[in-house]
Amino acid sequence: MAKRKSMSSKMASRKKPAPKLDTTFCCPFCNHPDSVACTIDLKLLVATAVCYVCEEAYHTTAHYLTEPVDIYHDWIDACEQANQGIELQARDYHKRQRRVGSDDDDESDA
Repeated sequence: MAKRKSMSSKMASRKKPAPKLDTTFCCPFCNHPDSVACTIDLKLLVATAVCYVCEEAYHTTAHYLTEPVDIYHDWIDACEQANQGIELQARDYHKRQRRVGSDDDDESDA
């Protein structure tokens, strides 16, 4: 007669649960660790990330698949886009300023 398999072999084959994602994050403005908390209100479809140290906040729309890590990364993306916009405006301002100054110098020499 054959020997029956033990229950321990079935338990060993179970899948391990996926690791949980973070719910608190580092603030992009004050760099204080674990100071940003994300909340999701599905009734109002609003997601909020707030730093309790510097009191900066970010609000965005939410849906049933929204997670706190999504809100935080949307905030980081919005900060990067705002910084790129400021850099582009500063470059354009300097270019216009140089052009105006260089045109005036050429006319006064002639």
